[in-house]
Parts: sequence; structure tokens; C-alpha cells
Amino acid sequence: MMVKAIAGLAVALCAHFADAQQKNLGPFEGQADVGRVKRPGSAVYNPETQEFTLVGSGTNMWFGKDEFHLVWKKMKGDFILQTSAEFVGKGVDAHRKIGWIVRTSLDSNATHINAAVHGDGLTSLQFRRKPGAETEEKKSTLTSADVIQLARKGNTYTMSVARKGEAFVTEQVTDLDLGGEVYVGLFVCSHNPDVSEKAVFRNVRIIVPARDNFVPYREYIGSNLEIMDVATGHRRILYRSAESLQAPNWTPDNKALIYNHNGLLYRFDLASRTPKVINTDFATRNNNDHVLSFDGKMLGISHHSKDDGGKSIVYTVPVGGGTPKKITPVGHSYLHGWSPDRKYLIYTGERNGEYDIYRIPSAGGPETRLTTSPGLDDGSEYSPDGKFIYFNSTRSGTMQIWRMKADGSEQTQMTNDEFNNWFPHVSPDGKWIVILSFQKDVNPDDHPFYKPVYLRLMPVSGGTPKVIAYVYGGQGTINTPSWSPDSKKVALVSNTDMSGEQL
Repeated sequence: MMVKAIAGLAVALCAHFADAQQKNLGPFEGQADVGRVKRPGSAVYNPETQEFTLVGSGTNMWFGKDEFHLVWKKMKGDFILQTSAEFVGKGVDAHRKIGWIVRTSLDSNATHINAAVHGDGLTSLQFRRKPGAETEEKKSTLTSADVIQLARKGNTYTMSVARKGEAFVTEQVTDLDLGGEVYVGLFVCSHNPDVSEKAVFRNVRIIVPARDNFVPYREYIGSNLEIMDVATGHRRILYRSAESLQAPNWTPDNKALIYNHNGLLYRFDLASRTPKVINTDFATRNNNDHVLSFDGKMLGISHHSKDDGGKSIVYTVPVGGGTPKKITPVGHSYLHGWSPDRKYLIYTGERNGEYDIYRIPSAGGPETRLTTSPGLDDGSEYSPDGKFIYFNSTRSGTMQIWRMKADGSEQTQMTNDEFNNWFPHVSPDGKWIVILSFQKDVNPDDHPFYKPVYLRLMPVSGGTPKVIAYVYGGQGTINTPSWSPDSKKVALVSNTDMSGEQL
């Protein structure tokens, strides 16, 4: 019955978004010219690339009134708006601008706040407190931002901006009351009534975050199953669910993703974009620590076995399904990697209150402890040549990425920065590592759900990681190896509360 319910929900979601796409507006409800523009604007949505192209004119968005073009959606409550944006062409006026806007109405003199990038690179948070009042501004220390985020929490509005590859820089207004329901949207203003400017918006995400009294691991919000082009950072949503999807693996034959949902494993067919449950027999309490063997024939799972006091135990099962075989004798044991020759499994084992990385023959047998330093060692994964194991550890005080030889020797720290870095995933060609980075306000021992996180890329030999994705997610986003077989894309899960959407 649960599978049927999930399938019905997926159909409803697809129908909802198909209807929006027929209007060429994606998740938005409408488009409009605000103010008395001389040259009408336009907005076009490409459902294949999930990009928006906006054309707009307008004298200005300043003083007591505005003229511009936007696509909009009405929203209540808290939200996070994200996009990558750029002008098309050299442009005419240095003060033309693009970005996100939140306003009380479509009247030209409405109260509002916007996060804008100007033609000359100026990046600022601009707002009007009362209808017709003078526009105020907070300028960012960053110029020429590529990524624009505007978040509302009560009467606090936070602009976070970045150049591609870098972390966010923020500005904030803490006392702006725009009321309950507002218009949110993307905009273009040419700053010249006789000129139209064009801009492209990619990776557009309208996120409803988890509420303040949310109970982790007992309550969940919705999920976007996405793929991202690592070189460009462009992301596409393949599938949406109002429930929790976690930790997509990418099969070596490039035909499917395997993810976790409600204790079961699902195979998501990339051609038909439909999920199907994988038969794991009695193992129906699987967490998101599941890993494919390098040849794609076997699946390792971490099942919370009632026979073992509800502790996580590692099992293996054919990728097509079957009866799982118990591998680890005791728990907790959280699986993270197969050796390339399929002879060994590596996992985080809790033994006497310490969490270390262990190795065990994939056919079963005695386990070998590979790490012994105090603190949490987790997220272990073999390099494709089998020579190294990458993992994350709190032994330095924060969660950082480490590397050791396959026998556990020569343990070397690979990152050392302000972030808490989890889950190093090595590309199939052995050149790159993708990691999940939490902000420093997150406990180093924790990797919680529903937080602003970065996906970052670094060479396998080390170096300064660069940001490749700005995500609302965390636990479940990339817990497992998620590279495409050609090392060009990564699968991930982002999150948003979909309970208020029309399904």
C-alpha cells in the first residue's frame, strides 16, 4: 500500500509541474511588467534545462517607484530563494539589474526587498519600508555575484551572494515587515526606458525550510532528486516527492539511481524517470548507508535488525534484489564502501563507545580495525585503484577529510578549513573528490537534515576545495557514492517542504 501511495503522489506532483510548464513558468504562477514600462517584458521557461530567460525594460527600481519585469509566485511564511544569474550581452546601462524580489503587491510603489546584481557588478540588498517611500540599500562587499540567494525568516531578510566556486557573503535587514502573503520572483530592470535587457536564471530553487520545532529523524520534509553537471554547476530536478528521499547511488551502467526511502531501497530508472522498490526481503529498516560494488552487481546495505537490538548491521544482496546475507557480526555497523575487487567492505563500527573505520571480507569473516584515534571516523570510501581509503574524522577538533592507505597506514589530513566536511566521494576516473560541507555552527559530530550546505570539489591529491553547489539539504544529500560513470555528473538530494503545494 505504501508503494502505491508513493506512486500516486509522484503522478500528482508530475501533473502539477507539467501544468506549470505548459504555461512556460515552471514553479511560478504568473509574470508581469511592474510600472509603466515603454517596452513590454517577457519570461520563458525551458523545462528541459529548467532555465528561465527574462527580458525587461524600465526606468529604474529606486526612489519611490519601480519599473521592471518579473515572474512571480505568492508565498506565505519563511522561504529561501536561490538562483544563478547572468546578463546576456554587454548591455547598455551600468545600473541595469537582475535578481530576486519580495514585494507586497505588483504596484509600482509597493513595499519590497530585493537582492540585486547590477551591470557594473554592484551587488546590494535594496528595500522600501512603506509604499512610495525612498528606497534604502545595503551594499555587499562582494561584486559581480553569480549566485544570488534571498531568505526570509519572520521579518528578517538575508541576502547571500557568491561568485562561482566561492562561499556566500551576506547582508541582512532584521526589521522589515512585509506582511504574511507576498509576491516572490525573479526580475530584470534595464535602467533605461528605451532599452530591453535579457538575463538567464539557472538552478532556480524556491525552498520552504523545515519549521523551527521540527523533530529530526521523526519528521521529514520533501525531496528533490537532482543531477548536477560538475563542470558548469548546472542542476536539473529529475523527480520530486513530498516525502524523504535520501542518498542516491549512480549505477555503473548509467541506467539508474538507487536511493533510500522509508527504510526501503528504490531503483530510479533514468530513462523513464520512475522508481521501483528493490526487494530486500526482511531488511525493511535500511538507513542511507547503502553502497554499490564497483562492478554494479552487488548492493551493500545497513539494516537495523530487530535480532540485534535494532542496531545497524551490514548485509549484502544482489543489486536486483533477494535475501540479504549478514556480514558484520555486531553493530552498530554503518557501511560506506566496497573495495574495487569486491573482496572487502569498509564501514564505521561503534565498539565500546568509539566510532572507528573497520574492514571485513565481503563474504564474511573477522573484522579489522583501521583507525584508532579518539573521536568519530566516518564516511570511508576506496579510491578506484584500491590504493587509498578516504574518510572524514573529528580527530583535529572539527570534521575534516582524511586519507589513508588501504591497510590503514599513513593517515593524512586532506582539508583544514572552517567548515565541517563529510562524505568524500572519489570520481570513477580517480581525479576528483566531492565532499559535503556544513557551516561551522553545526556540531562536528553531526550531519543533520535540512541545513544550508555546500557541495565542494577538490583534487584527490588535495588542495583548496571549491564550491560547486549551494544546497538546502545535509543528511541524505550525498551520503553514498553518487558520481556518474563518466565522472561528469553527481546525483544529489535537496529538500523543501511541499506540504502546502497543490498536488
